[in-house]
Amino acid sequence: MLKNKDMQLSIYSVLYNKITKNHTLKILRDEVDFSFINKRLEQTYCKRYGRPAKEPELMVKLLVLQYLYDLSDVRVIEEASLNLAYMYFLDINPEDELPHSSLLTKFRKDKLEGNLTMDEIMAETIHQCVDKEILEGSGISIDTTHTEANTFKCTAERVMKRFAHQIFKTMEEENGEVPEDIDTDIPNYKEIENHKEAKADMGSYLEEVLNNSEKHIDIENCPKTKDLLDNARNVLADPKFMEQKGVRSLVDQDARVGHKSKTSHFFGYKTEFMITTKDRMITAVNVDHGAYVDGTKFDELLEMTKKSGVAIKEVYGDKAYFKKPILDKIKETGAKPYIPVSRWPIK
Repeated sequence: MLKNKDMQLSIYSVLYNKITKNHTLKILRDEVDFSFINKRLEQTYCKRYGRPAKEPELMVKLLVLQYLYDLSDVRVIEEASLNLAYMYFLDINPEDELPHSSLLTKFRKDKLEGNLTMDEIMAETIHQCVDKEILEGSGISIDTTHTEANTFKCTAERVMKRFAHQIFKTMEEENGEVPEDIDTDIPNYKEIENHKEAKADMGSYLEEVLNNSEKHIDIENCPKTKDLLDNARNVLADPKFMEQKGVRSLVDQDARVGHKSKTSHFFGYKTEFMITTKDRMITAVNVDHGAYVDGTKFDELLEMTKKSGVAIKEVYGDKAYFKKPILDKIKETGAKPYIPVSRWPIK
C-alpha cells in the first residue's frame, strides 16, 4: 500500500542548514521535482490494503545516489543514514529510518521494470531543466565511450571446452552421473597447430556431446542441464561464433570485441550518448555490445533528446557519424551538422 508522504519536518532538520548552497545534491533537491515518479508508479501499489510501502520517489532517489557515487545497495543505505546531504536530497528527516538494502533489488525488479525506465526519468528531469531555463544553448554532441568487460576473452575452442565442462558438472549434479555413452574425454585443442582445424574438432565434439546428452538423460527432469544444452546450441548456431566475432566468454556472453581504431581493439561494451554542448547534460543513452557500429541508434537518441524539450539547432560528432542517414536526419530536424568529413565514401 502506498502511503501519503509525511511533510512534517522535525526539530533535527535544522541540521540541513550546514549543507552549502552549491552542493550538487542540494541543487538537485531544490530544482528538480521528483514527485512525477509517485504518479507514474502508483498503479503498481495496492491503494487500500497491505503494509505501508516506501514511496517510489524515495527509492528512485536512492538509485540516483547509487549512480552518482558508485555505491552498492548496502553501501548507499549506510551512507544515506549518516550523510546530511544525502538525507536532504532524499527529503527525509535526519532521524527517519531508511528501507533495508534488499528492497532496492525488489523495487527495481517489481516496480520499475516494465513500468518506468531510466530513459523516461532522465527525459522528465531534463524537461524540467528546460522549463526552468536552467539549460542554455542549442547544440548537442554525440559520442561513444568504451567499457571493458569484467572478464577476459577466450578463443572459440576454449569457450566450447568450458561449455563441455559445465555440462558434465551440471549433469552429474542433477542426474547423479554422466551416462557412459557420453564421451567426457575433451579433446586437447592446444595440440592441434592449425587454428581452423582445432575449432572444427572442438565444434564436432561439442555437437556430439549435445546430441548424446539429449538421448541418454531425462532432459525435462534436469532443467539446469537443459538450459546449458540450449545455450550451447544457440552459441554454435551463430555463424559469427567460429569467426571469433560472437560469444567470447561464458562469464559475460553479451560482451563483444570492438575497435577503438584500426589498430586498437577492446572486449566489452559501447555506451553511446547525446549531451548538450554548453551545460554538459546527457539527454539520451544507449548501451550495446562492443561490436556496435557508432550511429546505429542515432535516430532513437535524437528522438529521445527532442522529447526532453531540448532545442536542437546544432549537432556535433566525430567522423564516425559522417553518414548519409544521419546527415539526412539532422537536416530533417532543422539543425546544422558539425561533423568532420570522413575520407571514406559517404553511406
